[in-house]
Amino acid sequence: MYVTIPNENGTFFPFTPLVTSAPQSAETRLKAGAYLYYEGDEVEWLYQVTSGVLRLTRLLSDGRRQVIAFGYPGDIVGFPSANIHHTDCEALTEVRLQPFRRSALESGKGDPQLHTALLQAALREISGMQDHFMMLGRKSASEKLASFLCVLAERVGTKLGAYVSVTLPMSRSDIADFLGLTTETVSRTFTQMRKSKIIAIDNIYTVVIQRPDALLGLSLGDCD
Repeated sequence: MYVTIPNENGTFFPFTPLVTSAPQSAETRLKAGAYLYYEGDEVEWLYQVTSGVLRLTRLLSDGRRQVIAFGYPGDIVGFPSANIHHTDCEALTEVRLQPFRRSALESGKGDPQLHTALLQAALREISGMQDHFMMLGRKSASEKLASFLCVLAERVGTKLGAYVSVTLPMSRSDIADFLGLTTETVSRTFTQMRKSKIIAIDNIYTVVIQRPDALLGLSLGDCD
């Protein structure tokens, strides 16, 4: 999952499994903290997240980290770059995944329907990356965090009447490294949103969006 443009209609998107006519491989399960693969590993499988959350990261030579994306139910992880993985992939929670052989992406001979679905997923990832790059370069800290919360609300939010509850299995430093901010800025921006009564922080891992329209407006730069 990349931070893409929030849906102005506030539509919730359910998890949709990939459709295949071929027998599926056995499900892969990971415990929190386990790695699915490491940067530089050869790509043998692609995976669709069916439950839980993954974190995809890269490190610079000096140890600085960038969180590239988070893998949520419905997302496909493991797309190859010159036949190798270009990120580390770690489970933030208990995770269940459906594996698909890399050959299904490269050729439609065995299962044309799956081949098409994987190609479409790859194209959506490219589009999401482009939106994410624009967000990193052009949005303010409050706009970035608001966009992040809006997209999570669309993907995995739980409606509580007029409110929406969002679980954050990642740390504040994870969010900072994903949005191109410092941990201090992320914490300060959360506090500003809470004081404005746009959100309430139930605990460090749960945010309740009290004013969804205001959060959406903030993500689009309509207000401070």
